[in-house]
Amino acid sequence: MKRIGLLSDTHGFLDESIVRHFQSCDEIWHAGDFGSADIADELAKAKPLRAVFGNIDSQAIRIRFPEELIFTCEEVGVFMTHIGGTPSRYASGVKAKLAALRPKLFICGHSHILRISYDQNLSCLYMNPGAAGKQGWHKMRTIVRFVVDGNELRNCEVIELGAR
Repeated sequence: MKRIGLLSDTHGFLDESIVRHFQSCDEIWHAGDFGSADIADELAKAKPLRAVFGNIDSQAIRIRFPEELIFTCEEVGVFMTHIGGTPSRYASGVKAKLAALRPKLFICGHSHILRISYDQNLSCLYMNPGAAGKQGWHKMRTIVRFVVDGNELRNCEVIELGAR
């Protein structure tokens, strides 16, 4: 069993409560747009960090993290990228990759819109944790915690960090 803390779109701002909220987690996953290598460093000091770079990230972040991350957590196949779209309108090329990879979990960021939904067509759980930073059009800053237990995803919690 692994407890995961998921966030995206920090845009150079790391709310001091995030590390506290992720204290019980085994890993932290960041879906891009760190905005600063310092954010990645702070998160990596707290817990093992898996991440992708986002469209606003510097070369330092792009060297450190890939654009796409494909891995297995417990028995769950995961595909993570920053710009992914939504189940009704995936970004260019994403739907084909999801169809080919057949992950059980697809994670993206970019939109700053929190959304967790099941894509029946691809038999895949879609997660976008919204934005944890203060920059953008979102009204509420959000992060997500969940559990990967064998081949099951459970105990998903949305945590509101406060207004942007």
